[in-house]
Formats: sequence, C-alpha cells, structure tokens
Amino acid sequence: MSMLIAAFMFIILLAVATAHLLWSIGRTWPIRGEKLLAQTVVGIANIEHMPPRLASFAIALATLAAGVLAMSLADHDSGGLALTLLGLPFAAIFLARGIFGYTAWWAARTPEPNFRLNDRRVYSPACLFLGAGFLALVLMRLL
Repeated sequence: MSMLIAAFMFIILLAVATAHLLWSIGRTWPIRGEKLLAQTVVGIANIEHMPPRLASFAIALATLAAGVLAMSLADHDSGGLALTLLGLPFAAIFLARGIFGYTAWWAARTPEPNFRLNDRRVYSPACLFLGAGFLALVLMRLL
C-alpha cells in the first residue's frame, strides 16, 4: 500500500518539478504568455512576470527531492528512523500549504481569478493529498 501512495505522490511531484524546470528555462508551458502564466500559477495582485528563473529551478529541485523522499519512505528497509522522521516536515509543509489555500488571508494575498480557481480546485487539494501522503508513509514506517 505504501508503494502505491508513494507512486501517486511521485507522479504529482514529478509533474510539478517538470513544469518548474520548463519555467526556469524561460518556457511558458502550458500557457502562451508570461503574464497570464504568472497570474495563473503565482496569483499575486498585478503580477506581470514570472518569478526569477533561479527560483523556479530551486523549486523544481526541491519538488523532485520530495518525490524521491516519498519513494524512499515507501521502502520500509531503507534509511532508518532519520529518513522516517524527515517525512514529517514535508507532511507539515504540504498540509500547511493546502490548508492556507482555503483561508481568507491567502485569498487576499493571491487575488488573481485564474489562480483562485486553480488553487481551490487543483493546487490546494494536491498539497493536502501530498501532506496526507507523507504523513501516511511516516506512520506506515513507524507501525
């Protein structure tokens, strides 16, 4: 069961990492224009450009590392307690991001309509799934 959870998590994280990698080299996939892409994936009021490419590259690496960690946590014989406990901060980060997506504070900070729609339907639910997945993988290793 843990391998199935980790595999689904890895697929999501690999897709996110791939998108950020493309943005880090200046591509605007899946949207044609940079402004609309920034409004859709960043969501900050009056945003005109994507964040710095280095930031997108760093997020791509961190997201890929999270995917590798998920797959590592699915192997109950690897890494010991240190690896198991490393899953807890990842669970907390993803759960927090998922929960923040439904708060008025986050809606005020990210008012762009395209972002708001995608955040409620895709970004926040995905983060909640990933956070719950990391928590489940940690618990399966401990029990």
